[in-house]
Amino acid sequence: MLEQYIRNRLKEKPILLMTHIVIGYPSFEASFKIIEAMVRGGVDLMELQIPFSEPIADGPVIMRANQKSLDRGATVSRCLDFAREAALSFQIPFLFMSYYNILHKFGLERFVGEAAERGIKGAIVPDLPPEEGRDYLNAMQTQSLAPIFIFSPTTTAERMQYLASLARGFIYCVARKGVTGLDTQFSNDLTAYLGNCRAASNLPLALGFGVKSGSDVSFLKQKVDIAVIGTQTLRLVDEQGVEAVSDFICNLQ
Repeated sequence: MLEQYIRNRLKEKPILLMTHIVIGYPSFEASFKIIEAMVRGGVDLMELQIPFSEPIADGPVIMRANQKSLDRGATVSRCLDFAREAALSFQIPFLFMSYYNILHKFGLERFVGEAAERGIKGAIVPDLPPEEGRDYLNAMQTQSLAPIFIFSPTTTAERMQYLASLARGFIYCVARKGVTGLDTQFSNDLTAYLGNCRAASNLPLALGFGVKSGSDVSFLKQKVDIAVIGTQTLRLVDEQGVEAVSDFICNLQ
């Protein structure tokens, strides 16, 4: 189980690292090399984003990566096969991140079943509210996959408790309103928000949207269990190449 893996890793490290790639960007071959570099740097789990033409939760860096991957021939089936190769090659949990239209067009039960067959441990579908996701939740439960739900600074305590009752694996806390890749203030306000998140759920907490540096990760220790780094690694690949990724991840810890 994903939650048990996280709790076991937390016995060895004060905070875990989760990274994010867009499958097929800058190419499928490069995507695999990025995973390899991230694992070598010490990442503990990873989101594999299946590219979509309208990634509404994502900022310009990840949005561009989605479009470039699609332009270069990424398909859901090809991404599923890529995920199998990653899960067989590296001993960390992989999650899918994508948008509900991908699951709907592919076939919901088929998608969840094929994800499980390929060794995926859970999924983040940010545009699917649980009130409209009963079939998704049932399919995930049938395949023993973790549906990851999201808290934000505007989520009420009542809503947090409701989402936590349906979530498995961990809770993804977004650091601020808006899309990925923008600046985040690591401050007392964030600390108070994370305290509310902790009060709402016994699941491990992840914090993403704006984590860029080792000092950000240090700030989050004892506040959350997982620091999520997404846009910054894509920027690094664009500016310095895949060879810079491993040291970057290593220096976050």
